[in-house]
Amino acid sequence: MAFPATPLTVEYAASKWGRSVQMRGNAMSRSPCTRANKALQVLIATNEPWATYHVQPLLAEAERRGWKLTQVVPDKSRINPGDPVPTATPRTAPAADLLVVAGAGDWPVKVAGRFPRLPLTASGLAYLGPRQAVGARALRPRLQTITAASPAAADAFADHLGTRRGTVTVVGSPQTDDLPERAPEPGLVLVLTSVTRPDATGEAAHGTALLLAAAEQLRTDGKRIMVGLHPRENPALWARYEISQVPSLSASARAEATIGIPGTAFPLIAAVGTPLVGCTDPALEVPDYLLTVCSSTIDDAALAVSAVEDARPPAPETLRDVIGPVGGSAGRLFDVWSKAACGDVA
Repeated sequence: MAFPATPLTVEYAASKWGRSVQMRGNAMSRSPCTRANKALQVLIATNEPWATYHVQPLLAEAERRGWKLTQVVPDKSRINPGDPVPTATPRTAPAADLLVVAGAGDWPVKVAGRFPRLPLTASGLAYLGPRQAVGARALRPRLQTITAASPAAADAFADHLGTRRGTVTVVGSPQTDDLPERAPEPGLVLVLTSVTRPDATGEAAHGTALLLAAAEQLRTDGKRIMVGLHPRENPALWARYEISQVPSLSASARAEATIGIPGTAFPLIAAVGTPLVGCTDPALEVPDYLLTVCSSTIDDAALAVSAVEDARPPAPETLRDVIGPVGGSAGRLFDVWSKAACGDVA
């Protein structure tokens, strides 16, 4: 499925502020504008303090540019050995040119407070709830730029940050820069999980019981079930099924349809061309745009078989609104970050 590679950019506005050197812990801000075209050091803080999987898709572009990305974490206790994403605590963070927050949750706000003189930008690397975050007010005066993957995601991210819709630049999702070729296998259904229990790394999503029951209905009907596990999901819940050994986005290219709890991966799978069915729980609160890419949504496992068999991709106009530009997205994101590091927001 092809989409235009040109950026869909919404005019943005942001504050400009000083460039004085600031030491906090071991991290000191630098003056990147005197180092044009040189590699940047970027610190990133996400709403899931120890979860690095939202930063990992950015590593290839960082390597291509010679940039260094470091995710700021509370400590190293929950970082797996060999994790490809460099991590540091606020105290051990390297000298940096820019701080990126992926939301206005407790941890990004705390990290921003630790580095009050670093240029600050907000980039939506994953979907966020449709309500304004409590910490958004503390971040807004400092934000040089705001980015999101698509026009629909930009609306939701603006709501999360409590800012105007027109302040967000649409850059696309880096995960769509190298989409797998769709080759569906007859009878194969990808079951896309979320997170069953909350922990210190992030919140849970409602709907797992419904999704488990739906998967069993599909298996009984003769479908082959392959499970794409959320990085923080409990794999024991799904042990009776085949667990995908490749990322869910790659696995989706092999499936006739995907059924799951709506989340960040839904627009990415829609970009591959695989139809989606959403399992929605009354307690589940997600932005409407994640539901618009679904062929249908179900709240009863008995509906799973017919929903999957009837699943179709969304309309092209829906895809454009929800997915954003495809191709070169990581480059566009880094271009915005580079301007933010220099205070160039016009």
